[in-house]
Amino acid sequence: MTPPVHAAVFASGSGTNLQALLDHETANGPYRIVVVISDRGGAGALERAEAAGRVARVIEVRNRPPEEVASETLSLLESLEVGAIFLAGYLRLVPSAVVSAYRRRILNIHPALLPDFGGMGMFGERVHEAVLASGAKVSGATVHYVDEEYDTGTIVGQCPVQVLPGDDAPALAARILNVEHRLYPIVAEHVCEAWADGRVPGPFTLSPGELGSALERNAL
Repeated sequence: MTPPVHAAVFASGSGTNLQALLDHETANGPYRIVVVISDRGGAGALERAEAAGRVARVIEVRNRPPEEVASETLSLLESLEVGAIFLAGYLRLVPSAVVSAYRRRILNIHPALLPDFGGMGMFGERVHEAVLASGAKVSGATVHYVDEEYDTGTIVGQCPVQVLPGDDAPALAARILNVEHRLYPIVAEHVCEAWADGRVPGPFTLSPGELGSALERNAL
């Protein structure tokens, strides 16, 4: 791939992680979001895409065969020369044909430290409620490759977030979302730099101090 890598973002909701990825883009950066795809008409992510001058498309999933969804999706991605996919609050399982075509080129961000608190049905406040119910002292955010199952792909990067005494699900969710908005763009940049250079991306690994500095530099 030559820089910038053309990226698609899949989102089902308001698209705050999409916005973080858009805000992190630079003229000479390693990725450029060219299209936003949602399974829901009226999703806030589509409005954010249009406001940023990007292609916004709805690809319906409900009551459609996965093969049909995959065919429509791949046709759109190929027409825009998309080389990477970033899931940002996309609540559908990506069709296996799309995963196969973009093997280890699809990223997702999950609001917990996988492999814990992941899997089918674990999204939004359900994740944070499960963390709190478990008594865990640390949660966080995880960026991982997407495979054919929910939240089982290889982990690329993580950032821990302390669970504080008195936390409820909304409070923990808000602190982790703030980290997501800063972690996701720098991990996306990390993998796209490798792809643009013809390298296989390694894990995104920084010491706690280096990670804290990187997050602060990329604060929104």
